[in-house]
Amino acid sequence: MSRESILAQIRKSKPELVGLPILPECHIVEGDLTEQFKKTLLLVGGQAIEISEGDIELHIKKMFGYLKLTACNDGTLNFSNIDTCSIDDPRELRDIDLAVLRCRFGVAENGAVWLTDSDLSHRALPFITQHCVLIIPKNGMVWNMHEAYQRIKQENYNGFGVFISGPSKTADIEQSLVIGAHGPKSLTVFLTT
Repeated sequence: MSRESILAQIRKSKPELVGLPILPECHIVEGDLTEQFKKTLLLVGGQAIEISEGDIELHIKKMFGYLKLTACNDGTLNFSNIDTCSIDDPRELRDIDLAVLRCRFGVAENGAVWLTDSDLSHRALPFITQHCVLIIPKNGMVWNMHEAYQRIKQENYNGFGVFISGPSKTADIEQSLVIGAHGPKSLTVFLTT
């Protein structure tokens, strides 16, 4: 059988094209978004704290004041002692104890927070640090991932982005949960008012 006859047989046997299904709108809101976000984040090993914008530095010093090397992506907060923008090689971030990052928004159903490359000087930072604090406005919350992707689409964002939910963890060996296995040992989200 020639190549042309094989391709002709394949074309003849090809099924009809079917359009993608139309998904229903998923705007299910059951209860308070902030409370749902806090509960979900707690289930995955993180914590969410409602805090006023002016109390962020004080709260970070209270919680993490014992840590030596801190990095922050927000020039309005004055506790960072590492300028990550001056670092060329992300491997040099390996000794950072705490990263504090302002983020776009959170997702109540899974406790995730959306970060983009414009929020980060290095993509590795939220994964290589020992402890991670993410800051989002309390009113910057969506209910589910359907709404999250709609928001990303509305912002017309097409660069690097990542959802982070909880500290690093693994339970693949002997079904024993280990937190801080290959990334941050803790993740705290500040919900600012």
